[in-house]
Parts: sequence; C-alpha cells; structure tokens
Amino acid sequence: MSNDVRIAVSGKSGCGNTTVSRILAERLGVRLINYTFHEMAEERGIPFERLCLLAETDSQYDRHLDRRQVELAMEGSCVLASRLAIWLLEQADLKVYLYASAEVRARRIAEREKIPWQQSLQDIEARDTRDRNRYLKLYGIDIDEYGFADFVVDTERGDQFYVVEKIIEAFES
Repeated sequence: MSNDVRIAVSGKSGCGNTTVSRILAERLGVRLINYTFHEMAEERGIPFERLCLLAETDSQYDRHLDRRQVELAMEGSCVLASRLAIWLLEQADLKVYLYASAEVRARRIAEREKIPWQQSLQDIEARDTRDRNRYLKLYGIDIDEYGFADFVVDTERGDQFYVVEKIIEAFES
C-alpha cells in the first residue's frame, strides 16, 4: 500500500491554478507537476508559438502532454496542475476545481499581462470556447461540467493563500 498523495487542481485560465498549485505543493512538501506546452516546445527544440499552431490541427500534442502529466503524477506524491487534471488523474486523492467568473479572470490577466481589461475579456472568452471545444472533441470532456470534483473553491472569495488554506482543510478532512 502506497502512502503517496496526489492532488489534482484544475481551473480555467486566470483562476490562479499555477500559483495556487505551486504554493500548495510547497506547503505539503510534494512535487509540483505543471508540464505545459512551454516545456514540450523546449524539449522538442521548437518555438512555443509554433507548437501551439501545430497543436491546433494535430491532436498528438495535446494527447502527449496529457499522457505525460499523468505519467509524472504516478511517480509519487504531487500536486498536478492542469486544465484537465481532475478529469485525467483518476488516482487523485483530492480533485480540486478553482472557479472564478470570466470578468474576474479577465481582470487578473489584464493586470498580469498589462493589457486593457476589455481585450482580456474577449481573449478569455475566446480561449474558454476553444478549450471547451478542443477537449470535447479530443476526450469527450466538457470543462464546464466539474460537479464531480471533490472540492470547488471560488477564488473570488480570497487571495491565493486563502484558496490554499481551503484546499488543505478539505484535504485533511
């Protein structure tokens, strides 16, 4: 019997997925797995933008990324941060979904990227639609249907430290 602990954290762009997962992994003393297209592009020696374009027409890139994340998670205790973590990591001890409205996510991204809020909102709505359609086509996963998650955190209720505390409380109970 393994004592490994695996927590899967998912949420749409701008929910704080990466930040929350990093802090959570540090607090729990486990590895953070946040394998992304950036790492894949680096491994393959191609520009990130090029990989994103290739991924739009060839599902092998998404499938490789998602398979690799699960493989890494199965190596031991971790926090797996990805858009699909709660759907793909069936062995997760806790599946956490981070929620925030499109308006709040757009504000966060606008501040981070130093772009106008309205542009950020348009970008995020387009990305949400593209992501939803892509995952429905690839895996039959509707990223708007997360009711099965063990724990849903409204990230509008507090900062990243508040969110991490809520996740730790849920994990310990």
